[in-house]
Amino acid sequence: MVNPLPRKLRFGPAGKPVDFKGDMVKVPEYLHKIGLDALEYEAVRGVRISEAKARLLGEEARKYDIALSLHAPYFINLASPEPKTVENSIKRIIDSVQAAYWMGAYIVVFHVGYYKGNESKKAALEKALNALRRVVDEVKSKNIKGVWLGPETTGKKTQIGSLEEVVEICTSIDNCRPVVDWAHLHARALGMHIVKLDDVLKVVDYIEKNLGTETIKHLHMHFSKIEYGSGGEREHHTLHEENYGPDFKIVCKGLKETGVEGVIISESPILDKDALVMKNICCGEIGYC
Repeated sequence: MVNPLPRKLRFGPAGKPVDFKGDMVKVPEYLHKIGLDALEYEAVRGVRISEAKARLLGEEARKYDIALSLHAPYFINLASPEPKTVENSIKRIIDSVQAAYWMGAYIVVFHVGYYKGNESKKAALEKALNALRRVVDEVKSKNIKGVWLGPETTGKKTQIGSLEEVVEICTSIDNCRPVVDWAHLHARALGMHIVKLDDVLKVVDYIEKNLGTETIKHLHMHFSKIEYGSGGEREHHTLHEENYGPDFKIVCKGLKETGVEGVIISESPILDKDALVMKNICCGEIGYC
């Protein structure tokens, strides 16, 4: 059994630190030395890690107290009108859960899919839910435990992944926890959301009311600044780029006020460097870590 880890907030990068040149299994030691305590393993181009290497990475993560998560491949569309695409998507999530289990990652983060090809957004969501029920059944048949399914809030208006949709998925699917990408919520609303403290409080309150207090005590989150256009997300940016939002200080203040505990993964172009900036803001300026 893996799952629960957080003690207040943990911080880490989405993938290898920017200046790290060695083998992936040495990343936990590196992160520990620079003061970080989380890592999201990026399987976004495919789940290619062997069982032996996954287990070794997990051993290193436990040794250095690094909370591991895994991001499933981008090539997932559980709402596709093409049956083959849905089948392949189901397999990619199951493969991700298996790899996460080997390494002791507590959650598999994934993008649910797209509305296109469905009669309505509701129909797309229902198709995705049916596919996810098959994922859950297959994971149970493999006797895999301790790995949450983590549907992520998405930044493009064409994607399933509003906060409400993600929460609905987690009310309908066993062993599911929401993944809150604050930048995506900002971009999806074309810069009109996650701009003030009350926005953050309302997101946390919505999750807690629908999924329970335990969920916000183990909340997986992503953060970076982000560029958006008329369709939503375009590109992630670093925290020091003032022309982009959202403001991490507002997010951290909201997490402190609501007592959220969990993992914050940096998706900034400078990954671990901005993870450290976030940690310094929360632990230092805001006094919450």
